[in-house]
Amino acid sequence: MKKVLPRGFIALAFLASLLVAASPASARSILDDPPTDHIVIDLVAMAGSGCAPGTAAVAVSPDNKAFTAIYSEYLAQAGPGIPVTENRKNCQLNVLVHVPQGFTFAIAKVDYRGYGFLQRGAVAQQRANYYFQGMTQGTYVNHPITAPLDDNWIATDDVPIAAQVFHPCGEMRNLNINTELRVAKGTSTDVSYLTMDSTDGSIETVYHFAWKRCPN
Repeated sequence: MKKVLPRGFIALAFLASLLVAASPASARSILDDPPTDHIVIDLVAMAGSGCAPGTAAVAVSPDNKAFTAIYSEYLAQAGPGIPVTENRKNCQLNVLVHVPQGFTFAIAKVDYRGYGFLQRGAVAQQRANYYFQGMTQGTYVNHPITAPLDDNWIATDDVPIAAQVFHPCGEMRNLNINTELRVAKGTSTDVSYLTMDSTDGSIETVYHFAWKRCPN
């Protein structure tokens, strides 16, 4: 049983900023402005119970400062009559960002937004990590979503400067983005749900770029 969500309530975007501090061998100086050349991003693959094929998309903003991910069927729910398999939903996006020659980028901050209907006593959380292919997988950052709730929710990841890691200059490495929603009924007695999806495209995950020049 899937609870139908009121579209009018799901109206916030899902922000994320990209920065990562690299060693001098990787890049030289952080830029205030992005490259002027057009940035292209490819959604190479998607997998997970929260993003069946065809239910997610990515696009670069016109100013090259960010890219967005949009989901259409990303919902976790729990309660009477809800199968346990619906309590946890996840999605892994594998994306390739084609950057202009001589530049590199990273991830610094991610603001997640969605909609939740959580009964008093329910337990819910959003969690995520992201890493470049071939690098160590980042630790999941967990964000509890407080119940009761019948509103939009927001969760923010801030990556300290010293912990930021840039895409290796001159290499083609995909960016893996893992997200997850979890809901448990806890002591509640009715259905609760948490979503990052949007049937009208109004909820986005926005990853803002930070840019550096690569060494000559």
